[in-house]
Amino acid sequence: MDIFIHHTAEISSEAKIGKGTKIWNDTQVREDCVIGKNCIIGKGVYIDKGVKIGDNCKIQNYACIYKGTNIGNGVFVGPHVVFANDKNPRAIKKSGQLKSESDWKIGQTKIKYGAAIGAGSIILPNVIIGKFSMIGAGSIVTKNVKDYATVFGNPAVERVVQKNKAKCRKK
Repeated sequence: MDIFIHHTAEISSEAKIGKGTKIWNDTQVREDCVIGKNCIIGKGVYIDKGVKIGDNCKIQNYACIYKGTNIGNGVFVGPHVVFANDKNPRAIKKSGQLKSESDWKIGQTKIKYGAAIGAGSIILPNVIIGKFSMIGAGSIVTKNVKDYATVFGNPAVERVVQKNKAKCRKK
């Protein structure tokens, strides 16, 4: 299956895109990104340098996925989700000079197999989101989420652990 890239998308020549993936209009994919097979990347998505996205993922419109994010296979990312990568961002140093890329303290974020992140959620850095977990729309995730858990709110807290894990398991 061929790769589809909308003519208005900006894809770095240093990015790797898997077969069958569709990238829609006004999306930007930066250098050293790896996007797996059969993914759908919606309109206006920003994928920063070095981001990894597994196979069979759906990234909805206007999601922002910043450096330090690693998304596993089969993950759903709702519209307007933001993966932050620095807990203490500043535009300038103490001296008043503009920060450069090397001044940022990039945190790592990992989203495991089959997880779903609801629309408008914000994922702070240094978080692991467990397999088949569910993040409710509009949540602010500040700490790790267990496998099969459902969390929501600000800050996101666990509300439900899915009782029938067998339904979520890979066949």
